[in-house]
Amino acid sequence: MNFKSSILIFAGEPNSIFLEIFFKSIKKIKIRNPLILVGSYKLVTLQMKKLNYKKKIKVLDPKKLKSYRLDNTSINLIDIKYETSKAFEKISSKSNNYIKKCFDTSFKIIKKYKIKKFINGPINKKTFLNKQFLGITEYISYKFNTKMNAMLIYNKKLSVCPITTHLPIKLVSKEINKKNISKKVFLINNFYLKKFGFRPKIAILGLNPHCESVDKYSEDDKIIKPTIKYLKARYNVSGPYSADTIFLRNNRKNFNVIIGMYHDQVLTPLKTLYEYDAINITLGLPFDRVSPDHGPNEKMIGKNISNPLSLIRAIQFLEKN
Repeated sequence: MNFKSSILIFAGEPNSIFLEIFFKSIKKIKIRNPLILVGSYKLVTLQMKKLNYKKKIKVLDPKKLKSYRLDNTSINLIDIKYETSKAFEKISSKSNNYIKKCFDTSFKIIKKYKIKKFINGPINKKTFLNKQFLGITEYISYKFNTKMNAMLIYNKKLSVCPITTHLPIKLVSKEINKKNISKKVFLINNFYLKKFGFRPKIAILGLNPHCESVDKYSEDDKIIKPTIKYLKARYNVSGPYSADTIFLRNNRKNFNVIIGMYHDQVLTPLKTLYEYDAINITLGLPFDRVSPDHGPNEKMIGKNISNPLSLIRAIQFLEKN
């Protein structure tokens, strides 16, 4: 077997809906590429029993992966020990060491076997990252010494990218500059060229309402407009556009990607439009890292009613690209 075709999946926060949507996904769709799950055997069996799912589990030795002939008739699992007697508990820092071990094991496998396809389940950023990183995008980028990254929330009809990710609003304006905007445009353009063979049409939003400011200093006039003018020579970009109208049907249909200045400026409308039909892709890494576009969803764990569509889209994207 060529391990480069495998999709490595880290199950993420142990107390989340991820294993539920994983079980639903592998039951609902036919998956060609072998899936290798990194997580706790004990936790997987406990949650399978709780959620009433049945599937054989094949425990793998990460040091001997090349010796296995893998398919998806069973769950191919790399067991990371996690002490628990319950299928679900409250999210806390208790799982931090387990999450770190899962990430470290996943990264070693990616490097050793040159695996190019990686999915991670949702992580509670507040407890795991502990303010050291803004998000998992930045955490994984740091682990692979990636200087440029971008968070692309992808849907085949329309994708969005925030210039700043999980940053408090009061700090956003300090990060709006020519360099940061240019980096995102560069990564997005390269991604679309590599994956789909065309230069994307990119809309860039202003920072302030209606791209105007009552303040003496306007980031839209001083930074964003000159940057767009500079980028037009190399990329298919335009703007700045007002965030309150760009997502109207007759406006958004003209673009492949909309770049916003901060997280909720573009993620809120995209999730309203497409709900679970979107995935989170990290641009700039030496492999494809994708995650479902939602969090651990602690309120839903154990209820067996979560929608698996985002994970299904993540798997389908990696199989096609």
